[in-house]
Amino acid sequence: MKRFWQFLLREKIVQLFSVVMAITLSSGVAITWLEPDLSFGSGLWWSIVTLTTVGYGDISPASPGGRILAIIIMFFGIGLLGTLSASLAAIIISHRLKENKGMYAADFQGHLILCEWNHRSQAILKELRADSHTKDQKIVLVANIDEKPVDDDNLFFIKGSVCEETLAKANIAQAKTVIVLGDDTLEATARDAKVVLATLTIESLANNVYSLVELVDEANVAHCRRAHADEIIVGSELSSRLLASAAIDHGISRVVSELLSTQYGNELFSIPLPNDLVGSKFIDVFTMMKRERQSIVLGVLKGNNGEHISNPPSDYILEKEDRLIVVSNDRVSMCESGSPG
Repeated sequence: MKRFWQFLLREKIVQLFSVVMAITLSSGVAITWLEPDLSFGSGLWWSIVTLTTVGYGDISPASPGGRILAIIIMFFGIGLLGTLSASLAAIIISHRLKENKGMYAADFQGHLILCEWNHRSQAILKELRADSHTKDQKIVLVANIDEKPVDDDNLFFIKGSVCEETLAKANIAQAKTVIVLGDDTLEATARDAKVVLATLTIESLANNVYSLVELVDEANVAHCRRAHADEIIVGSELSSRLLASAAIDHGISRVVSELLSTQYGNELFSIPLPNDLVGSKFIDVFTMMKRERQSIVLGVLKGNNGEHISNPPSDYILEKEDRLIVVSNDRVSMCESGSPG
């Protein structure tokens, strides 16, 4: 409220509104003095109607003094309300322009920060908006581009390179997840170096945020791990492995593409283990999920940031902090509390 009040004072909205109110009250008092048959309430009503040039005609001054006052109020009303309307319109337009130019700071909590804008950023945003879990999530884009690239009410743009200043504007301390993509304008080595530097900056400002980083060269993975990145994806490595698998087993790429997309088919989820399944064998949970939820459990994550176990042994005992990696066509039902079924 303090910042809003300071904004109104700075833009002289309070002063203009005060002048309008003063004229309304004083003319309401004056017309009741000049027109004895009018009450103060009726005089105030007449003052508002005349000042706004609405002119219902339900109250009309009969005395010469009242008519002169009406003429003065009508002229003042046109000028003052025109000035007030123009000021408000200019403020709204200016705010919108500055927002589109990335000149404001974000004050969200639990939001996602997306660093850099390219075709991969567009694909990521599209997938996030297609998922019911993140379709309305606040996302802050930090990129060195001229203006906000897409019309998305829940996307907030901050102009600049990924550095301490822009990350502070993005409210990195209250963010939940940060995605750091490579700068496509740079060659591979410089691109990965920039990603590693951005990761170091992020972790130094907010080591509680979950950081996902994209690299070109697998040799730089160790640098990102030393920078404490939570998850590292090497684009070329992932593509190469997928191509090799598709060459050996035709059609594999289509299956993987479906599982990774939220826009069609089944999806790959990570869900918390229900409390009443703690201590159960993996095979029991596997059959229960398939029988009662038509879902397949592919593996286990040891907590949010822990190691993963693909296709665990049948007698693997599930622990409290384990998360299930499942294939299902409905995230909502997977995220419901309680055990499956």
